[in-house]
Amino acid sequence: MNRSRQYVPLIRMTDVGLYCEAGGFFIDPHRGSVNQAVITHAHSDHARNVANTFHATTSSAPILYKRLGGNIDLCGYDYGETFILGDTRVSLHPAGHVLGSAQVRIEHEGEVWVVTGDFKRDDDPSCVPFEVVACDTLISEATFALPIYRWAPAAEIAKDILNWWETNIFYQQTSVLFCYALGKAQRVLAELYKITNRTVLLHGAVSPLVEIYRDAGIKMLATENLDLKIKRDYSGELVIAPPGAAGSAWMRRFKGAQTGFCSGWMRVRGNRRRRGYDRGFVLSDHADWPSLLQTISECGAKNVLLHHGFSDILVRYLNEQGINAESLIST
Repeated sequence: MNRSRQYVPLIRMTDVGLYCEAGGFFIDPHRGSVNQAVITHAHSDHARNVANTFHATTSSAPILYKRLGGNIDLCGYDYGETFILGDTRVSLHPAGHVLGSAQVRIEHEGEVWVVTGDFKRDDDPSCVPFEVVACDTLISEATFALPIYRWAPAAEIAKDILNWWETNIFYQQTSVLFCYALGKAQRVLAELYKITNRTVLLHGAVSPLVEIYRDAGIKMLATENLDLKIKRDYSGELVIAPPGAAGSAWMRRFKGAQTGFCSGWMRVRGNRRRRGYDRGFVLSDHADWPSLLQTISECGAKNVLLHHGFSDILVRYLNEQGINAESLIST
C-alpha cells in the first residue's frame, strides 16, 4: 500500500538556531560550527562567528565585518536579489529593524516561508522601511506581543528627549541617555537631526557604529567622541552610551547627571524604577502589538509560527481569531 510522504517543515527550530534542511543553512545560528548561515541583522544575539560562510545584505556588511572580523567569508546581496542555497531560492527583504536588517524569504517546491527576524513597521530615518512579503508560512518574533505595547511616533519621543535635555541644560546637569549601540543610538540621532543642531557626545562603543551609518548616507545630528583623557565640565551636554555603561565607573565623571533609557520596555513604568533611570523613553525597534497583527494579516500566511517574547499569548489570540498559529520550539 502506498503511504503519503510524511510532511517535513521547511524550517525548524534547533538548539543552534532556525534550520532549513532543504537549503542546508541556518538562520542566525548562535552556537556550534555550521557551514552556511543567513544573517538577518548584525546585533550580537543574531550574528555570531560560528559559520564557514555568511549570507546577508550588502548594507549590513560593514557592521558584520566590524563585529565578526574582516576575514569572514561574507556574501552580500541587495534587497530582493535571489540566490540559491541547496534546493531553495532565497532572498532578503527589508525588516525595518536596523541598518541592513532583513527578512528571509525561502522558496522550495512551490512553498514560500518568510522569517521576519527582528522587525518594526514604524517610521525610522536610519534604515530602509519594512516590506510586506507574501508567504504560506510566517515565522515571526513576538518580543512585544501584548496589547499594552503600542508605540507613539518616534518624532514625539524625540521631542520628549529634546525637552528633557533642555531642562537639564537649565539646571546645568548632564543628560546621559542609554541606547543600544547599534540601531537605537543612530535612530535617536537621526530623529534629533530634524529638530535641533546641537552636538551630542558619544561613548566609545557607540561612535564607530555611528560612523558606519554616516558612511551609508544616514543623516544624523553632529557628534563628538568622548575623550576620557580630558577633564572637563559636562554640564548641559547630552551623552549617548550603551546600557552596559550604567552604574559603571565610567559614570563617575558626570557629577549629578540625569539618566534616561530608550527602550520599548519603558512602556511599563516599573521597569524604569527597577533599573534606576530618571527617565524612560518608549522607543523600540521591534514591532508593537498592532504591527504584529497587521503583518500577519497582510502577508497572507496560512500558518504562523512565533518565537521569543510573549509568543504563547499571541498564539492563543490568533487561534481564537481562526488563524492557525503555534509557538516554535526546538526539535
